Amino acid sequence: MEKYTIQLIESGIVVIVYILLYFTTKTIINNALKNTHLQRARRKMVVKAIQLIITLFAVIFLAGIWGLDQSELAIFASSIFTALGIAFFAKWSLLSNITSSIILFFNHPLKIGDKVRILDKDCPFEGEISDLTYFFVHLKNDVGEVITVPNSLFLEKSITIIATTEKN
Repeated sequence: MEKYTIQLIESGIVVIVYILLYFTTKTIINNALKNTHLQRARRKMVVKAIQLIITLFAVIFLAGIWGLDQSELAIFASSIFTALGIAFFAKWSLLSNITSSIILFFNHPLKIGDKVRILDKDCPFEGEISDLTYFFVHLKNDVGEVITVPNSLFLEKSITIIATTEKN
């Protein structure tokens, strides 16, 4: 019975630390990023990504406390890295769009409110970016239609930013 008591105490500590980190992350990151020119939507995505990492670490710690074998943990981690590796090379998969959204977020000058033109030989179109999600970029054209474009397309095609907005 003493073994389970220790595991319960350790699990309680992990859960308390997780809750503290989860709820203080938003404040800490927003304070750190206020001096940058990142939009509010992008700051929210950073907070969500960090909170996801915190959640994964908490699950890993809890699994270790309750006796998950290290070889099983290594298999889990290698499976995750394999899926991410495939996502970088798979052209039309959902994972490709998720990894493309991360690349667009950190290394592309697109912002919500920018008017862009996608230079495609077969089907060129343009519109104002109304939303950036993990899978799609939503463009609103001049007629008022919302066009959803996969994130991976923004990395494959040439994009012209016609007009930019400075919103924070």
